Amino acid sequence: MSSRRSRSSRQTGASMISEDQINDLVLQLHRLLPELGNNSRRSGKVSASKVLQETCTYIRNLNKEVDDLSERLSQLLESTDSAQAALIRSLLM
Repeated sequence: MSSRRSRSSRQTGASMISEDQINDLVLQLHRLLPELGNNSRRSGKVSASKVLQETCTYIRNLNKEVDDLSERLSQLLESTDSAQAALIRSLLM
């Protein structure tokens, strides 16, 4: 048994997670990633490491997209008259 596994097998409590649970979670992430999901269907199995790396990249890209859209919305609200801006704000809340 590897030292990593022996250390984890000594842990107790709710923080323990089985290897099967980790594999299931990685599979769920794999299915959620558009790029990885499309590419891996053709090429076969993808490593857990690759899934986690791609998940981080995808989340960073989503955050950037949200920031960009927020900036565009702010600019749009600044360029419209106050009645239209108030209407847009009320729709967003």
